Amino acid sequence: MEIEKFYKLPALTYSYDALEPYMSKEQLTIHHDKHHAAYANGVNAVLEKIERSRRESSEIDMKATLKEMSFHLGGHKLHSLFWGNLAPAKGKNNEPKKELLAVINNEFGSFNRFKEEFSKTALSVEGSGWAALSFCRCTKRPLIMQIEKHSYNVYPNFRIIMVLDVWEHAYYLDYKNDRAKYIDAFWNIVNWDKIAERFEKMIK
Repeated sequence: MEIEKFYKLPALTYSYDALEPYMSKEQLTIHHDKHHAAYANGVNAVLEKIERSRRESSEIDMKATLKEMSFHLGGHKLHSLFWGNLAPAKGKNNEPKKELLAVINNEFGSFNRFKEEFSKTALSVEGSGWAALSFCRCTKRPLIMQIEKHSYNVYPNFRIIMVLDVWEHAYYLDYKNDRAKYIDAFWNIVNWDKIAERFEKMIK
């Protein structure tokens, strides 16, 4: 008996061409429908393998299996966050409002300084991975972190506010190997309303 598919590809809240010219319809379609779908399907497959081994009392390589589950589950969760913090371009003055902006300015000195540090973080990810803005409830500080692949260099228990996917599959069709150009374009389509909503939930 096949177990329930718990992890499913989330639908986008905007059309596939809504992020142009910063992210093409073709790039977004392949990234969402192929790459993200593979992570959701992958974690379901791992869970099914674990369930089958228990039913059949068979042995599996737990280290390899859990590493595979971490990879797919991390990919699914991070991509789900990523789609939510994108929105059709709002112009050059696209920045957070009110409390989130105040917290960013207090931590980094200015919003432009934050953008510079976050962009450098994304650009310097070795190989495949992510840049993320997280929030520490203990210190009440927003902190930038790198995520290698989907699960390394993460600050445990820090809530993620915003992510940027810098795997090549996220930008190669549009920008080839020019990661810096892709990162620069990203700032035009950041959904600060959604990110502020996540932040507000974290501080309650």
